[in-house]
Amino acid sequence: MATSKRDLFVKRRLRVRNRLRKNAAGRPRLSVHRSNRNISVQLIDDERGVTIASASSLEKELGVVGKNNVEAAARVGAAIAERAKKAKVTECYFDRGGFLFHGKVKALAEAAREGGLKF
Repeated sequence: MATSKRDLFVKRRLRVRNRLRKNAAGRPRLSVHRSNRNISVQLIDDERGVTIASASSLEKELGVVGKNNVEAAARVGAAIAERAKKAKVTECYFDRGGFLFHGKVKALAEAAREGGLKF
């Protein structure tokens, strides 16, 4: 039985990723990574092994450098939706990794949906 936080995180990440792979149907993956200081997201085409678009709270043009809160996550979500439109991607599947769909991850997902991404 996994008892440490890290073990539980790894189990959750693998469970989510395997479930999503079964339902992928050729769509790109919107992968989220959240650290204590930043949040980043990538739109990845797993069939070709290529990153289509990415956004991060480290980018100066988003105006949230050094912040890791719900507002920063929402701006990153809006930015990835805009960049996905430029890359002509409208549908993807949301890979939250081992992170719970709550708070910053949820704000990022909702902002991406409002920006036009479907998942």
